Amino acid sequence: MSSPETPTRGYTQDKAAYARRLKRIEGQVRGVQRMIDEDTYCIDVLTQISAIQSALKSVSLGLMEEHLGHCVKHAVEAAHDSGDPSDMDAKLAEANAAIARLVKS
Repeated sequence: MSSPETPTRGYTQDKAAYARRLKRIEGQVRGVQRMIDEDTYCIDVLTQISAIQSALKSVSLGLMEEHLGHCVKHAVEAAHDSGDPSDMDAKLAEANAAIARLVKS
């Protein structure tokens, strides 16, 4: 699991599933490279690229959900317990920026 040097992340419990999904996406990207090498019809290549983008977005949304449910939640709880909202404010700002990047892409 995690040692004192390695903090637990929100995705830690699902790390293997995320790794498998990213390997699958890596395979899709290699498939698109092969399609280009083989001069596959443009629309077929674009369809595969769209599928890759969708898969990456799904991974991103899952990671964001894990971040909010773990890292941000812990920062809010710590701020409540200590009365110091600085870490909570930083985590919320970080999450807002990440959400903005996801929505923009």
